[in-house]
Amino acid sequence: MMLLYIESLSPLYEDVQRSGIFSDSKFFVDCVPKFSSEIIVEKYINTKDSIGFDLVSFVEANFTYPKEREAVYSSSNKSIELHLSDLWDELTRKPDQQAGTLIPLPNPYIVPGGRFREIYYWDSYFTMLGLKESGRVDLIENMVNNFAYLIDQFGFIPNGNRTYYLSRSQPPFFALMVSVLMDVKGVGIVQSYLPQIEKEYQFWMEGSGSLSPSKVEHRRVVRLNNGSVLNRYWDDKNTPRPEAFIEDEQIAAESTAENNEVYRNIRAAAESGWDFSSRWFGDGVNMHTIETTQIIPIDLNCLLFFVEVIISAAYFNKNDQSTGKAFLIKSEQRKKAIQHYCWNEEKKCFFDYQFIKQTQTPHYTLAATFPLFFHIATIDQIESIEKIITDQFLQSGGLITTTNHTHQQWDAPNGWAPLQWIAYKGLKTMDENNSTAEKIKKNWLSLNEKTFAETGKMMEKYNVSNTKVIAGGGEYPNQDGFGWTNGVYLAMKNN
Repeated sequence: MMLLYIESLSPLYEDVQRSGIFSDSKFFVDCVPKFSSEIIVEKYINTKDSIGFDLVSFVEANFTYPKEREAVYSSSNKSIELHLSDLWDELTRKPDQQAGTLIPLPNPYIVPGGRFREIYYWDSYFTMLGLKESGRVDLIENMVNNFAYLIDQFGFIPNGNRTYYLSRSQPPFFALMVSVLMDVKGVGIVQSYLPQIEKEYQFWMEGSGSLSPSKVEHRRVVRLNNGSVLNRYWDDKNTPRPEAFIEDEQIAAESTAENNEVYRNIRAAAESGWDFSSRWFGDGVNMHTIETTQIIPIDLNCLLFFVEVIISAAYFNKNDQSTGKAFLIKSEQRKKAIQHYCWNEEKKCFFDYQFIKQTQTPHYTLAATFPLFFHIATIDQIESIEKIITDQFLQSGGLITTTNHTHQQWDAPNGWAPLQWIAYKGLKTMDENNSTAEKIKKNWLSLNEKTFAETGKMMEKYNVSNTKVIAGGGEYPNQDGFGWTNGVYLAMKNN
């Protein structure tokens, strides 16, 4: 089955994106061609300079527009619990035949909602937390199998099941997804997915063996001064993102850096899932100073620590002591490196590390809670970060994402479901009845419930500082649906 790569529609693709005929850059790249790329491009080149040529009419004649969600579902007169239970079916998509840029998957899956008509990698883990609470083990297993299929097909899990996402991944949550299934089906399930867990790990570590003092970086791996190897976000392409083409060109035009460098850093930030945040900006304010590929992120390396731990345990369970020990050593080395490069004893918090400048970034972010969630932080560190969370992050509606107030959606005043969960569970590693964790839960659930009572919707993100204001920022309007918000609400409510 042939996949459509949007670049095969050049120069039509670029002309449409620059024309502004669609308000959302993602709309055109999700359209389905009615004819082959060659036929459409030939027709376009032969007619585009003709008198009376109309670009909108040309697109309508040669493409099928993506389907919008049918307005048959209603949340009126439903409790929030019933709404979420019913919404799983509303957000479920059947196994696809290939359509345009959509990569077909073998099993049903959950989409986030709104403009997001495909799966998203790290979203799906938090969605699964809610599916577990709803007893939808069938969907959890289908989704894990879909991700295993993508790893088998491509060697990694792309950002989403679109061909324009095939140059990058997202935070590696696959092993955690398997652990959700393990909670239901038993520890033996890990062995079933061990080949895919290892294959994805190899994707993230590709080139690590070739690093040296004279070659300190390659794709997603970086060798630091003490010989430690940690990971960064990356993208194999350095062109504007198809789904945000004009936005990326505008950012590059504002930057003093080379266009290709700007594009790769934008794409790498998209791989992080935090698209976008001042966390990635050289000056902490402006996106045209973006430098994602120069940053060692706390959260990414905590996730890969967990992957190493899971692989180690799986091999010990297979009585392969040698391989189990090798991965255990890798995890211990990574833990030590995270502590060395990302912990700041003076500020008593974890920070990303800027390896080119050889200094920690100054930004306080909720990424600092990942070492708590993955049992990397010490008791003293957890207590210090709890104080910072209370003093700087906790708002009436939950936790702000960073302490920077910008127009970026992954900054203050916005809060996001996945980070509420990581912080909440991270604090509970020290004390199951942790009072700060309980405040996060109370404030976040209350805001979700308030918004649902007023609108009948669960939102992608929320303004947690002023709960009377709808969350903003970013490249598109706040979306409703919404997969990971639903999942975290149910998981937090019941745990």
